[in-house]
Amino acid sequence: MQGFGSAALAITMIAAFLLAIGGVKLAMAKPTRWRGALMLVAAAVLVGNVLIWTI
Repeated sequence: MQGFGSAALAITMIAAFLLAIGGVKLAMAKPTRWRGALMLVAAAVLVGNVLIWTI
């Protein structure tokens, strides 16, 4: 994979990493626990997509 495909996968992994960090921060606070959990699920979905596309 070259060019745009590689860049898209790299950007997706950066986004998943940032979603995971934000999700953990939000999940620690009681009023925003659901939002944090949803962000963690979104990060897991992005990582799963990258794994599928690289295999």
